[in-house]
Amino acid sequence: MNLHEFIQLALAEDVGDGDHTSLSTIPADAQKRARLLVKETGILAGVEVAQAIFAEVDPAFVVDVLMHDGASIKPGDIALTVSGNARNILTAERLVLNCMQRMSGIATHTRELVNLLEGTRAKLLDTRKTTPNFRICEKMATKIGGAVNHRFGLYDMILIKDNHVDYAGSIEAAITKAVAYLNDTGRKLRIEVETRNKAEVEEVLRVGQIDVILLDNFTPEGIRDMVRLINGRFVTEASGGIDETNLRAYAETGVDYISSGALTHQIKSLDLSLKAY
Repeated sequence: MNLHEFIQLALAEDVGDGDHTSLSTIPADAQKRARLLVKETGILAGVEVAQAIFAEVDPAFVVDVLMHDGASIKPGDIALTVSGNARNILTAERLVLNCMQRMSGIATHTRELVNLLEGTRAKLLDTRKTTPNFRICEKMATKIGGAVNHRFGLYDMILIKDNHVDYAGSIEAAITKAVAYLNDTGRKLRIEVETRNKAEVEEVLRVGQIDVILLDNFTPEGIRDMVRLINGRFVTEASGGIDETNLRAYAETGVDYISSGALTHQIKSLDLSLKAY
């Protein structure tokens, strides 16, 4: 799904056969304006999405962007203004706010975590733990906050996790089958393998043929030991039980990436409003 398709589906869900409140109370030719007000401190995200929503609802809208994605915001700031057909402004209002409030909440939390990594080599990754059909916006928000987008879906990377290993029979069997699949289909996808202990890491090192070793639910000390064992032969990623209280400790192990589902699935939306003026 691209952004245009997402917006069309979201509008269809919200508008149905018409915004009957606006149709019944506002003259068809009324021209008005509104501004997007910031009511909470954080990082702004979703401006680009808002512009696309306004353009989809009414190409005649005039949108004046005053603050861009990634900007630090505080109560009282005005992120943008929009002017045009009053009915159409109200049609766009809730979708714009729903997207921007959640995206800004994600970007704000992401930026807080990214700041904790300063001075280390580690980069923060998002995950597939996203809201169905809203992933495109949530992934945009984590990137605005300073994280790196991991795979977008099941189709753009091979990530062999514990269940794949258990179903395949072993790490070696899973890797061998994945490599054969790529050769047979002509696809060029990176291969990442999740490991749960030192023995599994050693098995991956013996088999090779992959790009990234995911170290899942290791302690910071365990990650440090595994990073030494891997010794730069593969990219390393840490995951599992990592939050703002221990993120720095994991980053200081020398691991390349740290992934966190909490970037998108445990977020409080930032308070924004679209007000007539």
